[in-house]
Amino acid sequence: MILSVNNIDLSFGDVPVLKNISFNIEEHEKAAIVGINGAGKTTLLRIIMGELSADNGISTLSRDTSVGYLSQNDTVNSANTIYEELLSVKSNLVETEKKLRNYEERMQTFSGDESALNELMEEYHKISAAFERDGGYMYKSELVGVLKGLGFAESEFDTSVSLLSGGQKTRVALGRLLLQKPDFIILDEPTNHLDMDSVVWLENYLLNYRGAVLIVSHDRYFLDRIATKIIELDNGEATVFSGNYTDYAAKKEIIRKSELNAYLNQQREIKHQEEVIEKLKSFNREKSIKRAESRQKALDKTEILDKPVIKDSDMRLTLTPRIESGKDVLSITGLSKAYDGKVLFSNANIEIKRGEHVAIIGKNGTGKTTLLKIINSAERGDSGQIKYGTNVEIGYYDQEHNVLNPEKTLFDEISDAYPYLTNTEIRNTLAAFLFTGDDVFKLIGSLSGGEKGRVSLAKLMLSDCNFLILDEPTNHLDITSKEILEDALNSYTGTLLFVSHDRYFINRTASRILDLNSSHFYNYIGNYDYYLEKINDVMGASPKESITSASKAESASKSDWQAMKDEQARLRKRENDIKRCEKEIEGLEAKKSELEARLLSPDISGDYNKLNEITKELDSLSVTLNSLYDKWELLSE
Repeated sequence: MILSVNNIDLSFGDVPVLKNISFNIEEHEKAAIVGINGAGKTTLLRIIMGELSADNGISTLSRDTSVGYLSQNDTVNSANTIYEELLSVKSNLVETEKKLRNYEERMQTFSGDESALNELMEEYHKISAAFERDGGYMYKSELVGVLKGLGFAESEFDTSVSLLSGGQKTRVALGRLLLQKPDFIILDEPTNHLDMDSVVWLENYLLNYRGAVLIVSHDRYFLDRIATKIIELDNGEATVFSGNYTDYAAKKEIIRKSELNAYLNQQREIKHQEEVIEKLKSFNREKSIKRAESRQKALDKTEILDKPVIKDSDMRLTLTPRIESGKDVLSITGLSKAYDGKVLFSNANIEIKRGEHVAIIGKNGTGKTTLLKIINSAERGDSGQIKYGTNVEIGYYDQEHNVLNPEKTLFDEISDAYPYLTNTEIRNTLAAFLFTGDDVFKLIGSLSGGEKGRVSLAKLMLSDCNFLILDEPTNHLDITSKEILEDALNSYTGTLLFVSHDRYFINRTASRILDLNSSHFYNYIGNYDYYLEKINDVMGASPKESITSASKAESASKSDWQAMKDEQARLRKRENDIKRCEKEIEGLEAKKSELEARLLSPDISGDYNKLNEITKELDSLSVTLNSLYDKWELLSE
């Protein structure tokens, strides 16, 4: 065992943040901590690192364990170049290498007796063996590999760290940590400032890393590849699941459904017993009254289950286009764009049809966002033509958030744009994007860039456009909010075009991928997993051949792909049926409670006709509810 966390408690004021947290990390294990924003993930890491003291409990690292910790937005402040900064990690090897060169010079010019030379050579071989054992003959290539893996081009190696952006400095800090090779690596959101290729490189690096790794991340695809244990923080408590993120999500859903099923069954049984008790009492006989009292005592001893929170029940978003567009939504012909002599893309030809969900992927700086801006008329292409189809209405989410009024509150921004929404609907929409309580009354001008992005996204999700264009929509969202957005987009009947680095999000929402690589767009009819299967086939061909290769791959997999889409549609329908059923049950239970309260009201106690009317309505409701419970169980099996 490399880390033991036992019974950690922490409160901020009267608010408990962590409650009796316990888990272990074994040597060589790869574990992840997940939970919504504010669940206490970073706080827990700070306690483990000794930066914060817990109210109770203890966190213990095994003896002589070296730890490398990268906090969120950790940076390096240095006058060194990028290369020099990472080279400083290997200063012991640099010094040893200098010593070896010095020995070599001395041996070449040595003029003493043979025994002294042998002694010198023996010392040289000892140092050389230690140098080789510590990776001395590989450290420069390893250093270059880490820098390139983290997205730095060789032309940037001599750039001063002081001139870098915050995100680039974080990448330098991550590179330093990886080169130190500690026994235990702790990373807080390590993929935030990495492009897709760099994230893939980091995944492979950590998969092959001999030490233990503990990660906090919202990148579900990353967690799927890396993690073998998931530690969930929910309502201050920790639950440990074996397996990766997908395993965890499946087990969590089973637990949630089991808890809901148990709750609904108990509620049915309680209602049934209460009805039997009332019926027995109504007979007004000594024997029946005793039986009623006996049943009541047993009922009073029942440990009532808490109603489980139905996932996102109040924060579900529905996207409905006002009108349907024509079949041809967007046609791009011969589009080219260059900046300062650098060609982003040339002679691009793209067709997007109604109902397609198209993801654009590629390295940072290749021109993905520029393409979206050109499509939305925020920039002009150097050449080429863009045509929109009939009745196309565009909703655009950009990373600069130009659609927001800085002098309005979040609540007013949504309310003024959609005056028909109730206060509850506005609050639920904002809550889906992590704004709760008094947050909704903050001025937009006071928000951070990430917070403005979430407001822009919330506003767009309420629109009735039939063509959504989104630039990195999942940035700054936690996993729950991503899932809410994914569910909304998956049920969206309009057309979707988006840029994203979030592979899990792409996998769930895209039906087609455009990979911008070396100034050309490569077409893949499928989601991200399909893209991974076919990328080598397509990228091995020329740009012209790649279109043919992609088309052949499309034809070859069309039946499989259609089968998968049909299965996804079936599952989505079942999920929607379950959600509708649950909503009906909640509504009827509320109505039943209201009728039962009216039945006991003194105002109608003498009105036989009214009492009889309410009783009949209650009986009818009970029959309907029992039928809905049976339907829900059947759908959930």
